[in-house]
Amino acid sequence: MPHPAIERARERVIHGRIPADAALLHEIAAIPAAEVPALLDLADVVRTEYCGNGIAVEVLYNAKRGGCSEDCNFCSQSARFATDVEPEPLAEVEGFLATARDAHRRGATEFCIVVAVRGPSKRVLDRVCEATQRIKVELPLTVAVSLGILTKEHLIALAAAGVDKVNHNLESSERYFPKVCTTHTFAERLKTARMVKAHHLELCCGGIIGMGESVEDRIDFLMTLQELRPEEVPINFLNPRPGTPFGAYSLLEPSEALRFVAMARLALPQSLIRFAGGREITLAGLQDLGMRSGASGIVLGDYLTTGGRADAEDFAMLDRLGFEVLA
Repeated sequence: MPHPAIERARERVIHGRIPADAALLHEIAAIPAAEVPALLDLADVVRTEYCGNGIAVEVLYNAKRGGCSEDCNFCSQSARFATDVEPEPLAEVEGFLATARDAHRRGATEFCIVVAVRGPSKRVLDRVCEATQRIKVELPLTVAVSLGILTKEHLIALAAAGVDKVNHNLESSERYFPKVCTTHTFAERLKTARMVKAHHLELCCGGIIGMGESVEDRIDFLMTLQELRPEEVPINFLNPRPGTPFGAYSLLEPSEALRFVAMARLALPQSLIRFAGGREITLAGLQDLGMRSGASGIVLGDYLTTGGRADAEDFAMLDRLGFEVLA
């Protein structure tokens, strides 16, 4: 017989069609490790009930590597830390196009342009907009951008260029955020996320688990996301990067990583929950199980400064599990 908290979650989220609240998530966070497989089974059912069996496949494009002014303690692209990331200038439009064509060839349907900045300069914004316009004319890709803190004017320009989705991660809870970054605030991130929704662009908003945050922080983080109602929630697991303040942190336990993905699905049943950075090193041989814990999307191949596994392995996993890659 499943744990009573799991049964309450089943009744609420599946039969009642009501997302899990903080009280229920606290119960789920406290269930014994032996009950986690039953929790994952429930999350997989919720994913099927709300999202079907499709999987969204995305490729990231790091259009300006390194040299970022911000001090996010997990990030090797910060100019403030002595890491192995060598700064590179903003790519030319042809570089955007070539990478987008390659993403399409590899089987991705979503292409996310990432620029390591606090917020976009006019030069960065103009180039991203020009590249997006050309990508949308040539390729059947959903185009997302991750450009840091945005203004209304930025969002108007991005929407006019054809951008479909804006990524702006909260990273963690409001309480824990000052331990993650000090050069900008949680409130600034939240303001950008809300403006994305107000301008009728899809919001991609998630974070990183395993940065030393508490269970309470994880639940508060999910509750803030629940208020925002993002279309997509990328879940990253800390991959400690040498030279960063979080470089000596230990990896998150796989069972806790899987439990969190399931909790995210129960809290955000209608969102696209995407497995993102760190899944390979955190879950290792448990990635099949990870895809059955509530995820409905995946990042294909490399991340911004770290490598992923071969495309063929990911597509073989999706085929093995019976998922349908969305066209």
